[in-house]
Amino acid sequence: MKEIIKTKDDNRQQKLEAFDRLLTIMDELRDNCPWDKKQTIESLRHLTIEETYELSDAILENDLDEVKKELGDLILHIAFYARIGSERNAFDITDVLNAICDKLIHRHPHIYADVEANDEETVKANWEKIKLKEKGNKSVLGGVPKSLPALVKAMRIQEKARGVGFDWRKREDVWDKVLEELDEFQMEENSEKAKEEFGDLLFSLINYARFVDINPEEVLERTNKKFIRRFQFIESEAVKDNKVLTEMTIEEMDKYWEQAKALG
Repeated sequence: MKEIIKTKDDNRQQKLEAFDRLLTIMDELRDNCPWDKKQTIESLRHLTIEETYELSDAILENDLDEVKKELGDLILHIAFYARIGSERNAFDITDVLNAICDKLIHRHPHIYADVEANDEETVKANWEKIKLKEKGNKSVLGGVPKSLPALVKAMRIQEKARGVGFDWRKREDVWDKVLEELDEFQMEENSEKAKEEFGDLLFSLINYARFVDINPEEVLERTNKKFIRRFQFIESEAVKDNKVLTEMTIEEMDKYWEQAKALG
């Protein structure tokens, strides 16, 4: 194994002291605050999911100040889970940190051992192979969380299949598949198979997005935000003109929509 080289960091002591301060505060809250004393791993779960989405929003907005705040919230949750784990004599923050360090070293043999990996694709492929052996999954897809949103799950399924070589060779072939699925959906649009064919179409579009280096989850959320911004412009302009949205024609709303598009 290659030697782990510590990078120079003049602020490392300050970082360690800040993390120690968080752990101290966490202990004090857990011992003294009625709300914090009541929490369990299960009760924190939905709050952690919410914090993760708030971080995602801040990233999409490129609001680095909010990113900093949301990262703080997530680190607090990690410290909270670790404190509860220590109370159950299951694990503590030391175990958590050492476990991720050990995993990173094990899954980067091109850095810490003698494996060659000179490009991103090889690194990803090695990662998936090592992960498969670690977890003892019978299926390459066994590590995809069941509770992932469907769009994100489709991305992860495709990425994992690619990691073992099951993938299209050319993006043109993927696009042909998209057109094929679109034709099949249009043929079945009024039948019982419409839902299945639409699912196939979405899956193939996500596949194509991967080939052209587009994150479909991210771009769809950006489009959601753009629609919200433009629709709220219609609402605000209608109020200025003393109009009631529900009483307006689609043509009237379209005029405001075009104004909103011109603004970006």
